[in-house]
Amino acid sequence: MSSVTRNGPAARPAQGVAEVGRGSLGVLRGRSGPGLAPASDRIGGMDRPYRVCVVCTGNICRSPMAEYLLREAFTEAGLDGLVEVESAGTSAEELGNPIDPRAAEALDRHGHHGLDWAEHRARRFEGSWFAGLDLVLAADSWHERTLARLAPTEADRAKVAMLRSFDPEADDLDIEDPWYAGRAAFDRTHAELTAAVPGIVDHVCGALAEAGRLPTRPEGVPDARA
Repeated sequence: MSSVTRNGPAARPAQGVAEVGRGSLGVLRGRSGPGLAPASDRIGGMDRPYRVCVVCTGNICRSPMAEYLLREAFTEAGLDGLVEVESAGTSAEELGNPIDPRAAEALDRHGHHGLDWAEHRARRFEGSWFAGLDLVLAADSWHERTLARLAPTEADRAKVAMLRSFDPEADDLDIEDPWYAGRAAFDRTHAELTAAVPGIVDHVCGALAEAGRLPTRPEGVPDARA
């Protein structure tokens, strides 16, 4: 774990769903994807993968955990080459640091072996990245608002969604930062991320199909909108 003190997030109060307002940034509820710009407006006929970026604060806990869980899920769905997943932070305080060992241990503890997180180095999200992204997933409402400020255009702003909004059972859309706690907190983060992964995969499959990049839904990937 880095010795850098997390002054920014530690100073902000906890923010619940009532404060955020689920419709404020077109936040998704369920898995159908209302609120995001239509896929045809974003990836259309581009001959490139659909690109997802997960964003938390320092890019050493929540976002890399989600990045690797999503990579694993998209591979299992047969979408290698069609989808790329990356992660970043809103702060530079952990810049260049590896994934928090507790996050890597949680992934390993829950059976996610062989994921190449050894090469991970924390990055800070830049507004210029929006042009090359299709979906930007915020770990909590503070990140969501930060991303909205960084978005150069309304179309870019519409790419932002709360990660837990893809879990239809989630009541609180914020994923609490486990950095301040211990093993149980990282296990809770893993559970919250895992619950949202199927909805994200389903949404991306729908977006690819809408854009003519995925004629049929991969075998084993349920249509949560049915």
